[in-house]
Amino acid sequence: MVHAAQTELMVTKIYLAKWVIPVSSAPIENGAVAIHGENIVAVATRDTLIDNYPDAPVEDFGIAAIIPGLINCHTHLELTVMRGFLELEEGNFSAWLKKLTIARLEKMNADDLSVSATHGAVEAVRAGITCVADASDAARESMTALRNVGLRGIVYQESFGPDPKLARENFKSLEEKITSLREFENNRVRVGVSPHAPYTVSAAQLELISQFAIAEKVPVMMHAAESEAEAALMLDGSGAFAEGLARRGIEWQAPGMSTIQYLKAHGILDTRPLLAHCIRVDEEDIELLRESDARVAHCPKSNAKLSHGRAPFADFLNHDLKVGLGSDSVASNNTCDILEEVRFAALLSRVGRNETERRLVSAEDVLYAATLGGARALGLDGSVGALKVGSQADMAVVALDGAHQQPVHDAVAAIVFASSGRDVRMTMIGGEEVYLNGRVTAVDEQRLGARVEEISGKFTC
Repeated sequence: MVHAAQTELMVTKIYLAKWVIPVSSAPIENGAVAIHGENIVAVATRDTLIDNYPDAPVEDFGIAAIIPGLINCHTHLELTVMRGFLELEEGNFSAWLKKLTIARLEKMNADDLSVSATHGAVEAVRAGITCVADASDAARESMTALRNVGLRGIVYQESFGPDPKLARENFKSLEEKITSLREFENNRVRVGVSPHAPYTVSAAQLELISQFAIAEKVPVMMHAAESEAEAALMLDGSGAFAEGLARRGIEWQAPGMSTIQYLKAHGILDTRPLLAHCIRVDEEDIELLRESDARVAHCPKSNAKLSHGRAPFADFLNHDLKVGLGSDSVASNNTCDILEEVRFAALLSRVGRNETERRLVSAEDVLYAATLGGARALGLDGSVGALKVGSQADMAVVALDGAHQQPVHDAVAAIVFASSGRDVRMTMIGGEEVYLNGRVTAVDEQRLGARVEEISGKFTC
């Protein structure tokens, strides 16, 4: 099915390619997308659109696919300069987190965090990513970075505090931060809140944040059901996280339930949150997520690299959860590349499939998760995630003429199984070409790179 606006509508430009993949409808061979201002006004064959709009400027990308902009449902852009810094600690998640936290606090000032987030945003648009869900303890810097590069996204201000005695004090600080961050919002960038994780935020603080988020209509993101240490903390109060709380003199009574059940008990699921990871979940947990309209950010590469395990992606799809794909930080993944993530998600889902995972995750499934599925997870599917009339003109062009891709028998399969962010030729956000011809239009990348190199030196001292 193709879609075309009425011919009397204005058209700023028509983009052509061998394939157009709307995601919300069937692929179009020899397709075209027409935009006007910030919006898509027509999606059809090239002949149709050129005939309908004979005076419109045209750009032909040749043997390539135009796809909806990719959506990264879980990032930490402020940590971009830590790429490769924590490799030795990856076998011990508690030690990995401790080293990351200390390094960030002791070695990075506000300007360093801004540079790091901007560098991450540049990497994202170079890889065809148009929207991110960024968890940040430096939300001001991250929001500014998104705005400066031109990215769309939600930046979730993180909140920490495992001691219930400090819950109100910690919440008050978060509330003040959210108020101050409102001034950085615009039509592309929005602020959210992120109680970091069950092992770093007390139950009392979770409840305060949940009530606030519902009352103020603020989106919520949280790390959940990620590691063995977290599961042990929840079920019987043992493991590395429990030991860490005990060393700090913080009392912890194990609830004797899964993380998802715990989040239900303390109001987080009532916020319809975006939950990152969800590796250690069972059928009952997944049903709770579905009933609560909670969303999942599936981060397969980061989960594998940190030896956390494999989330039941096929089960998420079978239960029609709103699930998108996330890269996590490049401190754990090393790349912010959702096209790499889609291939890994598809392949990993096929490893060791059990009786409850009969679904073979297809190329179409993972491309959907990286686009319209991600938009659904962020509550943005009314405006982004698909190439359709009236949507924001957020799209990416992926070249398919490389030796590593030819011949192309199926364009979606070629995108998923043979392509990466390095094959992206253009990234558009709201009708603006933010990346084109190897250049990010709004940033001096040479100067930015010099600052990144300078900051990275702090981590080798």
